[in-house]
Amino acid sequence: MSSSFEKHQKRRLISSYFSVVLSIALVLFLLGLLGLLVLNAKKVSDHFKEQVVVTIYLKDSAKDVETKQLEKSLAMADYVKSTEYVSKEQAAEFMKAENGEDFMDFVGYNPLQNSIDVHLKADYVTSEHLEKISEEALSKNFVDEVTYDNDLVNLMNENVKKISFWVLVLSSIFTLIAVLLINSSIRLSVYSKRFTIKTMQMVGATKQFIRRPFVWKSVRLGVIGAVIALIGMGIVLYYVNKMFPELGLLNTPILVVLLFAFVFGLGIVITWISTHFATQRFLNLKTDELYY
Repeated sequence: MSSSFEKHQKRRLISSYFSVVLSIALVLFLLGLLGLLVLNAKKVSDHFKEQVVVTIYLKDSAKDVETKQLEKSLAMADYVKSTEYVSKEQAAEFMKAENGEDFMDFVGYNPLQNSIDVHLKADYVTSEHLEKISEEALSKNFVDEVTYDNDLVNLMNENVKKISFWVLVLSSIFTLIAVLLINSSIRLSVYSKRFTIKTMQMVGATKQFIRRPFVWKSVRLGVIGAVIALIGMGIVLYYVNKMFPELGLLNTPILVVLLFAFVFGLGIVITWISTHFATQRFLNLKTDELYY
């Protein structure tokens, strides 16, 4: 009978520890993913901004020397990430591939123009900078037209501001939820031992002596939960970086290491503080209050 009861108690204890570790791991994993999103939010927004193309159309009278000088000056400009010269023949081939038919068979000649596609650095993808760049290019007498999607640029910048704001709000809310969830799990774990705590107190054990094994046990569970969360974060980070290498998620390893260290430390700190206050609560209760 005694052996059966001990096995039952052991199973309950293991189940309690498992639920605590699982809740800690899940909460820290989700918090870590949110941290990765916060750290890489600018990279993601910069990546999409740098896809915006400013196309400079050249007149047919433009000389090769003039075109090359313009390309060189653009490549050396602080606001330019990359440039690409597109001849009218290349443009025609692109349109043929896109439409599935050769439009020159109907027109009889190539009406397209030579052009230079310019990709700007993310910080310069604003309406003001684009207007200045356009005016500067149009001041060249061999430039016919400069085109870019101004509406897309404005929409993109507005959305980046909104997303950045809500990411910060969600980060704050989720951090609070993480602390509350882990704290609740720890409190439930300590609650199941409230009679043991009171018994030890009644035979003369000091509060620090009683609290110490509970704190260390919770810290160990916090470490296990944090390690599981970090493994999950590492797997997600690896596959996301493999699928979207252009985002360069691993280009700043120091930030990634600091985030992992923060998540690991958070698992330890939250479990330590939660266990300290949970045991303190039951240490301060009277015996008859343990049943409520």
